[in-house]
Parts: sequence; structure tokens; C-alpha cells
Amino acid sequence: MPIERIRPDGLVHSPAFSHVAVVPAGATTIYVGGQNAVDADGALVGGDDVAAQSIRALANVKTALAAAGATVDDVVQWTVLFVDGVDIAAAYGAIASDLATEEPGLVTGARVSGLAVPGALVEIAAIAARID
Repeated sequence: MPIERIRPDGLVHSPAFSHVAVVPAGATTIYVGGQNAVDADGALVGGDDVAAQSIRALANVKTALAAAGATVDDVVQWTVLFVDGVDIAAAYGAIASDLATEEPGLVTGARVSGLAVPGALVEIAAIAARID
């Protein structure tokens, strides 16, 4: 059985997210911790450009997912943290094509006062499920 992503009547319909996901028994769950816009050496990429940082942070999530045999299509839940004051529309706009699929994952977004990596403007985490 595939992962079932549900957008129930009575809740806002968005191409960017679903409201409920049902993962069938026997699926392998993959947790990707928060990824910032850093390169393999830990250096921040993208400077003060939240769109560039979002693209790199998502690329890091994709790398982590691939290491577990998964892709963004397997993501059930995204968590996206933005530092207060950034242009969230620009950040989401830069990564929207990866988030808005026919059956998009669930998305939790939040504004925070800061992140652990100095200068980081965005952090992206994911929970995925792979049907074996």
C-alpha cells in the first residue's frame, strides 16, 4: 500500500501541503534532522539570501534522503524554520517545486529568533517513509 496523503473537505486546499498522512504498516521511516545551508565543510552558503540558503538546505535534505534510499517524493512531513524578518515568500518560492507535488507532504513552518548555525536563515527537516 502507498502512503496516503489526505486533504479533507472542510480544510483549506493547497497545492503546497496536505493535512493528514497515513503510512502503511511495514514502511521504513526515515528521519532527517534539520539541515542548514552549509557545505560539506560546514561553511555557510548563500550569505544573506534566504532563497539561496533555502535551495542549499533542501539540497542537503535531498542528500540525506538519498543516503537512506529515499527522495522528496517519500517525504511525509516537512518542518521549515525561518529566522524572524526573512522573506518567507522568497524562501518558499525557491523550493516550492520540490514541495508542491500531486500529493504533497505535510508542512510545519515557524519563525524563530535564531538558529544554531551563525548566519543561517532557514533550517529544513523531514520525515519520510519508504515502502519496501
